[in-house]
Amino acid sequence: MLLKNSISLINEFFSLTLNQIRKLYLNSSIYNKKISRNENKSLHYKPSLSILNCLIRYQAKKNKIEDYNIDEIWEKKTNEKDLKKLHSFYWLFTIDLKSSKKITHFIIQNWIKKNHNYNSDVWEVDILSKRVIAWISNYQLTYEETNEEYKINFNNIIIKQVNHLINEINRSEIFDDKMIGCTAILLTGLSYNNERFISFGLNLLKKIINSSFDNEYFPKSRNIRQLVFYLKYFVLIRELLKESLNEIPDYLNEIIHYTGKAYNFFWSSIKESLLFNGNNESDLSDFDKYLNFYNYKFNYNGNELGGYSILKNKNIIMAMDTGSTPDKRFSENYQSGPLSFEAIYKGNKIICNSGYFQNHKHKLNIISKSSVAHSTLILNNKSATNFKKKNGQNILENGLRSFNKNILYEKNFWSIKCSHDGYIKEFGTIHERILEFYPDSEKFIGKEKLTKRKNFKAASFEIRFHLMPNSKVTKIQDNRSVLIELENSGWKFFTNHGLIDVETGLYFGKKNTYSENQNIFISGTTQKEEQLIEWELSRIK
Repeated sequence: MLLKNSISLINEFFSLTLNQIRKLYLNSSIYNKKISRNENKSLHYKPSLSILNCLIRYQAKKNKIEDYNIDEIWEKKTNEKDLKKLHSFYWLFTIDLKSSKKITHFIIQNWIKKNHNYNSDVWEVDILSKRVIAWISNYQLTYEETNEEYKINFNNIIIKQVNHLINEINRSEIFDDKMIGCTAILLTGLSYNNERFISFGLNLLKKIINSSFDNEYFPKSRNIRQLVFYLKYFVLIRELLKESLNEIPDYLNEIIHYTGKAYNFFWSSIKESLLFNGNNESDLSDFDKYLNFYNYKFNYNGNELGGYSILKNKNIIMAMDTGSTPDKRFSENYQSGPLSFEAIYKGNKIICNSGYFQNHKHKLNIISKSSVAHSTLILNNKSATNFKKKNGQNILENGLRSFNKNILYEKNFWSIKCSHDGYIKEFGTIHERILEFYPDSEKFIGKEKLTKRKNFKAASFEIRFHLMPNSKVTKIQDNRSVLIELENSGWKFFTNHGLIDVETGLYFGKKNTYSENQNIFISGTTQKEEQLIEWELSRIK
């Protein structure tokens, strides 16, 4: 143990030393000269702004550049979040094209004067990439009707930033940032007819696909939000290549085909945001319109994809997490909710999960990752997986395996069955959940089976069922039943196994915010013999 700790300290020392040397190099005149090589390129291809609509949230009312305080825009001290927004220049997408171009040019000129050399605060991969995308895409504001000197400076700083991006992007450990950076490199290569940038960007795109997707072309993170993120960028890149009359690689068409099918499975066919593994409530109707405008049509007829099972008819959606944990490298947004489920009736969630608090620096992030924040079983108030801090993010320390999966989908009977081993090491217990639904009677039946192993250790258990903040809950005096009132229906929750109660909790469905909600829970103690805890949820007619 002493030797292991010593080696760890030595490695940490060398890592810190190398990072300091690299920082000195990036701020040196040698590096500045390296990335400043002038290629005498001018803006050749100008992308249609509508192609970028898949990334930009639509605003009915555009802002005027005159409304910004241009004299203080780079002088004002601001927090890290606002600093990133300001220097990414994505706010250009909200500017009315009828605004003064001279003011926009003045703002960019001032930025170039203050930040023409590498600056770690505003040359990070994500900020730099977004800035390049925003400047080129909004060329009508940023580039047109300018003099030759301005254009030379503009072209040079674009090329310089992308040269730096090419040097640094492989060092980034955040896959989303790599995808944005890849798009920026390709857009620059297409716009400036730069074969070096195009070649690098396409090779990087292929590496991202190979490293971030599994053999079934689903994100290794099992993150639904990231799936949509990738699809947006894949489609954007394809449309840029198409409009600029460049060949579209087969691997890009292939990944769009498979991610599009997954998008249909998780959104287009149900129009609901399922709160599993880092997902939040979102409205993707604008992206649907974008896909339709560019003639993308996806379809998937299966009941299972990416470790999720979804059964549905015109009234009911029953979804369950039946997957194993992702690899540690892809677990930054994973939530420990094995076998958690959501039940939806005509667009209203009867049972949900608590959602995800995305800000890794906030203590609510780790709370939202815990098993207790999901509609599943918890032993001794412990999560089925553990997390540890690495580079400021809570990543998996140990994973779990799901197995014995079985799905039945018939007209009058639905069933999803699955087990996981997340509690076997500490408690010697395997949790199997069977979730059934009877369409004719509109009744859910749950069977929670606890199978014991030789290392069994008794523990308290809770089976939680989270509700939306607007759900109304009434506990019946028999201590076996709870009434749930939704906007469009009423439901009765009942169990004869264990104690039933209602508790106030937190709902994180809306990104980086929280509100109070209620959750029903069944509690008891595990026994040496095999246990079966049953419950039912039926619509009140």
